[in-house]
Amino acid sequence: MSLYRILLADDEEEVRKAIIRKIPWEQLGFTVVGDAENGEEALEKVEQLKPDVVITDIRMPYMDGLTLTERIRQKYPSIKVLIFSGYDDFEYAQQAIKLNVSEYILKPVNGEELTEILGRVRDSLDEEIEQRRNVRLLRESYQNSLPIIREQFLNDLVRGNVLEEEAALKLEEYEIDILGARKWLTAVISVEPEERAEGQPLSRQQEQKLIPISIRQLVMDNLREYYRFTIFNSTGGITLIAAIDERNTQTALIDLLGDICKEIRRILEVTVTIGVGHSSQTISQLCRSYQSAVDALGYKAIVGAGGTIYINDMEPVSRGKLKLEEKDEAELEAQIKFGTPVQIEATVRALAARMDDAKVHASQCLVYMLSLAGCMTRLMQQYDMDLRQIFDEDQGFMRFLGSGQKHEEFTAWLAETACQMNEVMKRRRDNTARQVIEEAKRYIQEHYTDPDLSVEMICRQLHMSPAYFSTMFRKETGTTYVAYLTEVRLNKAVELLNETNDKTYVIARKVGYQEQNYFSYVFKKKYGVSPTRFRGV
Repeated sequence: MSLYRILLADDEEEVRKAIIRKIPWEQLGFTVVGDAENGEEALEKVEQLKPDVVITDIRMPYMDGLTLTERIRQKYPSIKVLIFSGYDDFEYAQQAIKLNVSEYILKPVNGEELTEILGRVRDSLDEEIEQRRNVRLLRESYQNSLPIIREQFLNDLVRGNVLEEEAALKLEEYEIDILGARKWLTAVISVEPEERAEGQPLSRQQEQKLIPISIRQLVMDNLREYYRFTIFNSTGGITLIAAIDERNTQTALIDLLGDICKEIRRILEVTVTIGVGHSSQTISQLCRSYQSAVDALGYKAIVGAGGTIYINDMEPVSRGKLKLEEKDEAELEAQIKFGTPVQIEATVRALAARMDDAKVHASQCLVYMLSLAGCMTRLMQQYDMDLRQIFDEDQGFMRFLGSGQKHEEFTAWLAETACQMNEVMKRRRDNTARQVIEEAKRYIQEHYTDPDLSVEMICRQLHMSPAYFSTMFRKETGTTYVAYLTEVRLNKAVELLNETNDKTYVIARKVGYQEQNYFSYVFKKKYGVSPTRFRGV
């Protein structure tokens, strides 16, 4: 196991060196990655070095140990904090407990005592990691969560948010036995609201909450012998997906669902209506089957509640329909924005191949091609691109509008145009990142005098998250925000020292430091001399 990282903060250099020298860190499972002589410096080093443990004195200049601990708790709650204190003060100890300090250690402390404390801290860290890695516990947690995960997956499936290849893997993983069917049928069960009589006993009201569970059980009991299926709760109601294979039929299932409606009425004394959707030839089409089952329930006002409503009985069957669905548009847009050329071409070819598979009239293919081109046009408008790629009569989409469309040529043009758009978007994102960092630099130059200037303040101005900004800032500038701000402030301080007669404390405030002593500390750390000595050089 790798060594745990420790940061040591104490304003007395001799104390820090003595602790570092006397403790057999590696034997105890630790390595000292840094030290700091005050709370401000310690906080900066926590951000840079990411230690597992911080050992800090309670009394330090600029920021004391308790304040440092509070700041660490806010941003890095998993870091263990050990506090040294020369004061046996109940109030200090109480504050430390509130801040979830791992150890509160009274000075003076000898090496043997500190070694014992570090052993306890190491055991605690080991135990936490072991808990995270404990496969048995993870498996138990997974099994306990599986019904919720399974239901969430099935809801995503019927909403069309799962790719077909992923769906097959998840169905096997979650042991949902509906794969390998000739087709699938989706039904949605709606429980009709029961009129509540005044003065209804509380026990009866509580029974009402159990009705959906009872309905699910009755459906399962009646179907189990004849069909492979899964049943779950969705926004539309209690939803059933049944596999139709060689030993059963769709018609028999619809008849059986009608009988189930009657049995629920007889046993549970509640009325249910079951909407039955179009059959689905593939798992990926289950979203359409589900939506048509929900649509079927909409005809209750016409045919009445209390039985099955099959969508094919209510609406004419549309055969060979070719349509670009919303999820297809979303997938194409996502690939153009973030995909690789290989992913973009694969997505384009899969969408274009539907024109050959659908066996529809040429006019439907033309409408489908217009939909694909329209999707790309909207993206080009969003990113302010040149629309001539789409509307040029010789090279753009317009040349495919004739009666003899060539699908392969259209697919090649679509893939090439999508890849070109992807390149433009990547360049725009890179330029935007540089512009944002330049704007951040300008903001720092204009506000460095504010002692409260922070990443959060800049991010509110830029409308972005602190984590993303910090990553992007380091990538573009090669340094952290804190280091850059310190550089700006110290450069301005040097300028003021050379060009004015202002006192050091005045210059400190002018460049954003509330405490003159901390300003002097930071200045000396960079230039090797105090501000006063620097001026005299």
